[in-house]
Amino acid sequence: MRTADKWKDYRLIDTTCGEKLESWKDIILVRPDPQIIWKTPKKSKLWEKPHGRYIRSSSGGGSWDFYKKFPESWKISYDNLTFNIKPTGFKHTGLFPEQAVNWDYMREKIKSAGRPISVLNLFAYTGGATLACAEAGASVCHVDASKGMVSWARENAEASGLSERPIRWIVDDCEKFVGREIKRGRQYDAVIMDPPSYGRGPGGEVWKLEDSIYELVELCSKVLSEKPLFFLLNSYTTGLSPSVMAYILGEILKKKFGGKVWADEIGLPCEESGFVLPCGSTAVWENE
Repeated sequence: MRTADKWKDYRLIDTTCGEKLESWKDIILVRPDPQIIWKTPKKSKLWEKPHGRYIRSSSGGGSWDFYKKFPESWKISYDNLTFNIKPTGFKHTGLFPEQAVNWDYMREKIKSAGRPISVLNLFAYTGGATLACAEAGASVCHVDASKGMVSWARENAEASGLSERPIRWIVDDCEKFVGREIKRGRQYDAVIMDPPSYGRGPGGEVWKLEDSIYELVELCSKVLSEKPLFFLLNSYTTGLSPSVMAYILGEILKKKFGGKVWADEIGLPCEESGFVLPCGSTAVWENE
């Protein structure tokens, strides 16, 4: 497992009984996490006085209970990157801190490439990967179907001093956008995909990532340049293991471009237990 252990503004303090106790700069939050199936004693006194707790509803969804006053949004930093944090209606804060291990990987690959690199970031959310790649010197096309998330990502770029970097901000369905990019003949040296576990199509139909991932990767492989740098695929779907994602990337990309494929879980170190909380998986194809 690769561990995001270089944070200074974020801490995973404790985990038990389906919840995690976190510090986002100076703000203490308690949020649910389905991976936390253990029922160990609560080791930190901060459980008793968080700023807020997200409580799931028995009928689905949930809501925040806030116990202390704090700003509607605040900033945290990772190296040279700065992010606006704000609790949302569905337990999220606008950032997945475990992804820092992937930001580090992308920045190193881009900086050591020795040539201009163009990156396509799909399901790009609030732009963590976009900012990491832009900060490393790449041009980035940031695509997300949510106008609000793209606006949030632009705010993060401004906070990080990257608003003047070559970033295209696109509000669009990722699959449809890639299809049009293929027709336009546009190519990219790297592709990042962070798709949701499930979604709804234009007709309201429900799709699951594990049922669609092969075709999605196959489609996105068609926008890669002749000498691509990497293809990175994230998943928070428990039924989609790192090995399965690696197999897909191997079948589609390694056969065409050579290189190598690897995959692993990513996680966050827990201060009180000394163990690592699994937070999803990443599979990577890269040139050698």
